[in-house]
Amino acid sequence: MRYSYEFKLFCVDMYKSGKYPDTPNDTTEERFKKNVREWARMVEANGPEVLKHKAFNKVWTPEEKLELVSQVISGKSRTDIALKAGISTGQLYQWVKKYKIHGYNGLVDNKKGRPPKVPDMKKSTNPRPLTESEREELIRLRAENEYIKAENEVIKKRIALRQQKWAAQLKAKKQQSSKNSGEKDTN
Repeated sequence: MRYSYEFKLFCVDMYKSGKYPDTPNDTTEERFKKNVREWARMVEANGPEVLKHKAFNKVWTPEEKLELVSQVISGKSRTDIALKAGISTGQLYQWVKKYKIHGYNGLVDNKKGRPPKVPDMKKSTNPRPLTESEREELIRLRAENEYIKAENEVIKKRIALRQQKWAAQLKAKKQQSSKNSGEKDTN
């Protein structure tokens, strides 16, 4: 759960006075006390502003990550370094793990997002030349495409002519019925 900045400050002040505030309903007492102790350490290291919610996440450069990782590797406490940097210990652990596996390149951000389902479908800027059979099939498909387009045009013209014929028949029926109604009135 996200607690408000004021609530966190209140909890830190109570902790410094030797007491814990009442545990909220959505968490366990042990977990809440751990959070309060962590908030207190964060305030001691970086001041009370560190408890405010940030509008956006900071983008860490590989050099900044390397500096933090090298401190962990040199033997400093991962928790202390993470608190001073304002990140979670889990995030720092991941950076250290990537550095140990891949070296400096592990700290460089990879391309994000979902990978394509079919990797062969990537756009190619230099298409390969067509073989003779592919060229023949392309010519055949283009001719077939032109035939289908012409066939569609014929069908559209037939539909238009049919609609004109129906409209003419309807007009003739209306004229015939109006003539018939005029003759009945005179009789």
